[in-house]
Amino acid sequence: MCMDLRTCAEEQERQLINFYKQRNVEWACPVKCQLEGDAAVGDGVTRHFFSTILEKLKYGFSLNLVELTGNTGVTCLFEGQPDHLVPSSSQFLIESDLFLVAGRMLGHSFLHGGPCLAGLSRAFVHVLLQGSQDTATLQLEDCPDVDIRETINLLSGQSPLNEDQSSKVLDLCLSWDLPGPTEENRRWLYERLLSHAVLGRRVRQIKQLKRGLKDTCVWPRLTERKDVVFFPKESEDSCTPEMLLSHISCPRESDDEDDEEYSADMKERITGYLKQFIETASSKDLKNLLKFWVGWEQMEENMAVEIVKSDLPKSSSCFCILRLPGHYNSFQSFNKGLMMCIGTCKYGFGHV
Repeated sequence: MCMDLRTCAEEQERQLINFYKQRNVEWACPVKCQLEGDAAVGDGVTRHFFSTILEKLKYGFSLNLVELTGNTGVTCLFEGQPDHLVPSSSQFLIESDLFLVAGRMLGHSFLHGGPCLAGLSRAFVHVLLQGSQDTATLQLEDCPDVDIRETINLLSGQSPLNEDQSSKVLDLCLSWDLPGPTEENRRWLYERLLSHAVLGRRVRQIKQLKRGLKDTCVWPRLTERKDVVFFPKESEDSCTPEMLLSHISCPRESDDEDDEEYSADMKERITGYLKQFIETASSKDLKNLLKFWVGWEQMEENMAVEIVKSDLPKSSSCFCILRLPGHYNSFQSFNKGLMMCIGTCKYGFGHV
């Protein structure tokens, strides 16, 4: 994989999509990643690639498909609220095979120990991996279109529908070749409309995602191993201070005191600032810290901290080392410097 950091975000996304649209690629082979315009090499670059890919899948691409998809400048392959995300129903995205691309991206990241796509609808995950719509437990929130959701919800109660409500439901039923509402079919119609809104309109997307996952050779493991968490819930993908602190190894005393750039007291003060930052930071800031530190938003074993002479924090993402300057005398100045640096995690590897 190759991406030119000297180009705009849209061009970088085109490079990623073009890579995953290639035919006759052995996706299960070891991957080599290169960033043009950056001297970085090693595992940190690979982590940066997969982190970028999963971010685009979850939050959208910057590619200008406004005229074709009708959105506001961001092309989202998945839509809806957290833990209820489903693939977009855009015909342009389907006809462009972008869900095949998404399947390959997801499988490729999984093969290399990378992040997974969190927050998908449980009903959609069930159908994708097990193939049965009849046994999927749907929730109203799984429908990403608010207008359609509100119309379907009119059938959930027992109160008679007024003329306007009945007209809205009837229009939706006719557009999907279903009979109009009656007192006898009300519950059945609610379930059919919800099933079609969430799953029926996404049959082609499911087929493309499956093809992409099969191309990367992860499909057998996903369907045969029920203990494999491939699509975690949003809560399972969170980063808590306790989790992060348990993976950090603090600076240790050196046998040669002449090699020490800072005293033990100074090191303790700076690591204390880091601990305070982790304990008070938002989940988003913790993930940015992880990406700055190791290259992606997943914790690695033995994430090391070093106290060095430097103007600003730096990192060696390949070796999972965070290098913190020892000149800070207050948490406020430490927090300002670290926040400024982790904000650059999309553009470099520990260098500002």
